Amino acid sequence: VESVDDCYRALGMMHSIFKPVPGEFKDYIAIPKANGYQSVHTVLVGMHGVLIEVQIRTAEMETIANYGIAAHGEYKAGNTREEGSQRRASRWIQGLLAMQKQAGDSLEFLEHVKADLFPDEVYVFTPRGEIVELPAGATAIDFAYSVHTGLGNSCIACRVDGQLTSLSESLQSGQKIEIISAEGAQPNPNWLSFVATAKARSAIRHYLKQQEHHESVTLGKRLLDQALGKFGTSYRQLKKSEIKRILTSSGASTFEYILHQIGLGNRVPLAVANLIVPLDQTPQSLQQRAPTLPLEVGAQKGSLLQYARCCHPIPGDPILGHLSPGKGVVVHLESCRNLSELRSQPEKCTPMTWSSRVHGQFPVELKVEITPERGFIAVLASRITEKDATIEKVSTLDKDAYTSVVDLVIAVRDRIHLADILRRVRGLPAVRRVSRVRN
Repeated sequence: VESVDDCYRALGMMHSIFKPVPGEFKDYIAIPKANGYQSVHTVLVGMHGVLIEVQIRTAEMETIANYGIAAHGEYKAGNTREEGSQRRASRWIQGLLAMQKQAGDSLEFLEHVKADLFPDEVYVFTPRGEIVELPAGATAIDFAYSVHTGLGNSCIACRVDGQLTSLSESLQSGQKIEIISAEGAQPNPNWLSFVATAKARSAIRHYLKQQEHHESVTLGKRLLDQALGKFGTSYRQLKKSEIKRILTSSGASTFEYILHQIGLGNRVPLAVANLIVPLDQTPQSLQQRAPTLPLEVGAQKGSLLQYARCCHPIPGDPILGHLSPGKGVVVHLESCRNLSELRSQPEKCTPMTWSSRVHGQFPVELKVEITPERGFIAVLASRITEKDATIEKVSTLDKDAYTSVVDLVIAVRDRIHLADILRRVRGLPAVRRVSRVRN
């Protein structure tokens, strides 16, 4: 048809002649798709009950539907006033360019884009009454990122039609969404399992990559500072000439890249320190001295400081760190059997201690040997939870007719908290023996 008005006149004429199918009418002229597509869709009941799908649009809309957003240039050349659809298409292209910059490779970029091409949509409202178009299955996280990337990154909760709702719940058309944000909040990696839009997925991954880079550089500084202590210097005392020396000998482009590699465990800090301050320039007395200040665990959280699952260290345990390529520092118990082989590479081991500011819940594995008794698991669980501990896993094994073994994984704060729980468990009449599994 010739104009937008004619689209709606033609729609009214068709609905007056044929009965429309309820729920099949879609107005992409009033609310265009993200990629600039516009049209009016309806389904009619024709003669003999045959369903007829009808799409009504102008000549410009038809060209865009057939040839994509590149067709906007044909109309812009003959029209000095930029149309609304053209502005929407321009914003979409800018969004694609932003996602391309944030994507790690071409496959990741394609994964982001394919969801935005022609999805089924839901239409929700901002607190100010503005309409936001999202693909079917979108969540409050998708809504937050569609409004602004900063709002998505700081999102902590949401209200849907005035009611607090889970961030992972799918949105429905017509709902009013309000995002609750907090300063200092950051995206949760688990969001990637339920977000539906490419923009949200791309922004979350980009933030997590930047966060990991920052953490690795910070950890790299700490590890290098510890290694430099053996040579009688520190990170803060490094000179420009020493930094240039390490860049020349390693072939790295920046010193930050070297710190990043140290934090990831891909470079040994002692070897880097030796390149900065060669042994022949270090006094003999300092060469024999071990690092005096161990790294503190728990002073700051990060994905590059992990706790070994083989021995489950908890605050208060004697610990030792191991540099694992790609993982950063893995914290083990000093008595962990898996460290016996790792100790043969002392340059990859680093002394560690618990920070006084450490907090949180740490898993620990227990083995409880009991005399079988009806309802004992419920009694045992009650004793543990009374001490503010969480049971993460429980399993039982019958040794013989008179003995059963209960394997538990519980979350505790520290060794004092664990000792209190063990005293409570040992007080049960059916318990013969309870011990902590360290490997």
